[in-house]
Amino acid sequence: MNSKEVKDFSITVTSFHLKFVGFWIANNHAERLWMNFALFYTFFGILLALSTEIRDLYYTWGDFGDTIYIMCNVVTIILVVTKIFILLIYYDELHDIIHYAKRNFWHKDYDSYEQIIMDRCKHTCTILVCIFSFFAEGTVTTYIIRPFIENHGRNESERILPFNMRMPDYRISFTPYFEMLFLLQVVCAYLVGVCYHCFDNILCILNLHTAAQFRILQHRLANMCNTNDHEKFHEDSEKSYVLYSTYTYEKFRAHVQQHQALIEFCRKLEEVFNLLVLGQVSLFSLLICLDGYLILMDDAPRSRQFTFLFHITGCMCQLLMFTYSCDCLIQDSMNVANATYQSLWSLLPMDEHGKMLRRDLILVILRSRTPCCLTACGFFAVSLETYTGILSSAVSYFTLLKSQSDNA
Repeated sequence: MNSKEVKDFSITVTSFHLKFVGFWIANNHAERLWMNFALFYTFFGILLALSTEIRDLYYTWGDFGDTIYIMCNVVTIILVVTKIFILLIYYDELHDIIHYAKRNFWHKDYDSYEQIIMDRCKHTCTILVCIFSFFAEGTVTTYIIRPFIENHGRNESERILPFNMRMPDYRISFTPYFEMLFLLQVVCAYLVGVCYHCFDNILCILNLHTAAQFRILQHRLANMCNTNDHEKFHEDSEKSYVLYSTYTYEKFRAHVQQHQALIEFCRKLEEVFNLLVLGQVSLFSLLICLDGYLILMDDAPRSRQFTFLFHITGCMCQLLMFTYSCDCLIQDSMNVANATYQSLWSLLPMDEHGKMLRRDLILVILRSRTPCCLTACGFFAVSLETYTGILSSAVSYFTLLKSQSDNA
């Protein structure tokens, strides 16, 4: 197949964000320098945000409401830092995965049916990426807008920043120190927001495009032995049967090679993202219950409740996007076996190639019964059942937290 560039809005948006934080592939020396610089300021900005929140947590410890508020911020930043460190360890492997997807998934010519599969995949990716990015960036925006609302009508000495800066000099509320610190906090918050969603977006895109490739493989296997090809080769001479058998076997070899390549690609996905998946799933319940508590607090400021309403909605969208894409990968990798049954085996002649093809089809069926999936370091396979389990755990944690608050 001749390669051509496929336009995909979800890939365009995600690649822009990954370039901004220094994790996208570099095609030349200038881009390599930019990626190194972007990694530096991303690392610096997120560590600055984490140190600011930990310092604030130290000074507010004992005030239950403020402590929960800052704990939610700290957990979010820790999750981001975890993602960055994990992907820094697998930096080259991540680029290899993106290169492979760019070369084999995103820049390919397909027939009409396969193009429909790819169009549906791109449409789904665009919806999921846009919704999750909207709520993630919306959460950052509410943090930034809140000081403008609360500073309205106050004098210069009473102005507040988006995040508390526990500094001994009270002059941070005066010009130009206030404006410089405000801009610095906006940049740090934006970096945290981008890192919070861009790595999940690329994982979702890779999962869904891999699942689409498994669906394309299903289509090719199901139509491997079709009546059109059979009639084209069908003649009374024995030579035509041999040619048809050879032609079908060569097509089957290409499909098996595609199947093996997809399995190997899923193995690399598992290698790069398994720790990230484990950390993410482990912290989701805590984040959701903290957000829920902050939304329902009676004495919480409206602006803070609005912020965490965005945050908890983003968490739910993130979790749904994450588990849905993984579940699609599991189901479509297993459905390769069902598609193999649909091929018209009876059209194959009983020569050497025909017998070998029937034998190898059985091997494909057996291998497809083992799903390709992300297993979170081998603890469990991520699927839609995980979504239900995390929500149940979050409700339980939230109940305990609410009880603790009422007893305090």
